[in-house]
Amino acid sequence: MEARAGSEPEGRGRISVSDLKARKGGPPVVCLTAYTTPVAQRLDPYVDLLLVGDSVAMVVYGMGTTRDVSLETMIAHGAAVMRGSTRACVIIDMPRGSYERSPQHAYASARRVMDETGAQGVKMEGGVELAATTRHLIERGIPVMGHVGLLPQRVTHRKDFKIQGRDEESWRRVLEGGRAIAEAGAFCLVIEGTIEPLARALTEAVAIPTIGIGASPACDGQILVTDDLLGLFSDFTPTFVKRYAEIGETIERAVSAYAEDVRARKFPAPEHCFVGAPAKS
Repeated sequence: MEARAGSEPEGRGRISVSDLKARKGGPPVVCLTAYTTPVAQRLDPYVDLLLVGDSVAMVVYGMGTTRDVSLETMIAHGAAVMRGSTRACVIIDMPRGSYERSPQHAYASARRVMDETGAQGVKMEGGVELAATTRHLIERGIPVMGHVGLLPQRVTHRKDFKIQGRDEESWRRVLEGGRAIAEAGAFCLVIEGTIEPLARALTEAVAIPTIGIGASPACDGQILVTDDLLGLFSDFTPTFVKRYAEIGETIERAVSAYAEDVRARKFPAPEHCFVGAPAKS
């Protein structure tokens, strides 16, 4: 494989959260989502970080939002991704309802995720209100990736996905929230769905890498949902997504050709069958 991620030397082993934290202001951090072993195997050589995102609710299970995916589901997909990855840092989304009740509740959930998957850390959505929980987890040995700006777990309808930072109150909330999560000890920070000047300002304001999605090229890294990038998820396409392939169309063409062959009795052909004489009784 000719392309390798970032500045990590080949054969070095798995990228750690400390490695990523040290990338502030350096080579951009390449991140994508993954939910299954085969996809993780394909992505692993080229990315720095694989996020087992709660977006699995929408792109795999057909849910309208990310709000209803369970902790058990995230653990199952996290374990699958770990089986397919050997070098990327793997981070798992904490689903809605698994961390908001109290720092102790969040720790119990995150401990399960870490113990049952072997991942390198967890991600939680929230700003100032989540700083104490973030610190609680980090002090107990669980690395945390923060997430501010647009918070999908708090959106109940697709029409409510609104870009953040277009008014003074929203700008202040995102900026203060990002700072609070960074000061609490998060190793990096996702900035989602914010106006570009705000994402740029927050990137300059914190000492940890920022990972943009619908944010700014000034962020220290970028992430997309892999199914969006590849053209596999077709319900809608966020305006910040660049499609690098249309695999959904390729799948349709392949299945159409298969169906035609089956109906015309062209498949299976002799070369697809096992040849041999029947056993004698």
